[in-house]
Amino acid sequence: MNSASDLLNYLPVGIQIAVALIFAVATLLISTLLGKKTIGNKTKDTAYECGKIAEGVVNPRFSVKFYLIAMLFILFDIETVFMYVWGVVYREQLTQSWMIFGAMLSFVAILFVGYIYALRKGAFEWSK
Repeated sequence: MNSASDLLNYLPVGIQIAVALIFAVATLLISTLLGKKTIGNKTKDTAYECGKIAEGVVNPRFSVKFYLIAMLFILFDIETVFMYVWGVVYREQLTQSWMIFGAMLSFVAILFVGYIYALRKGAFEWSK
């Protein structure tokens, strides 16, 4: 295989990324140049919610536990996406070799060990 012809296969993806970036930058520039210029004041810049003046801090702090649960959710979500792809090609690949089944078993086993570790560390308990 020629590496130049392999790179040509990625040309449509590169063009799409370039068009998306050009569109984003052009849209921002046009809105900045043609947009309405206003001078803000304290009354207009304050948060307005349900007709009442906002109380408390504007940006509340989240617990580290929130981010830990979010990362675990992303991890197991990626696992599910990988399993869908594996399920689609499983029947075709099974006739060639049992390695695809072993690869999925090892992947699930590693994630299961990580799940048990997180469970024992109390990562899923909100009351701490």
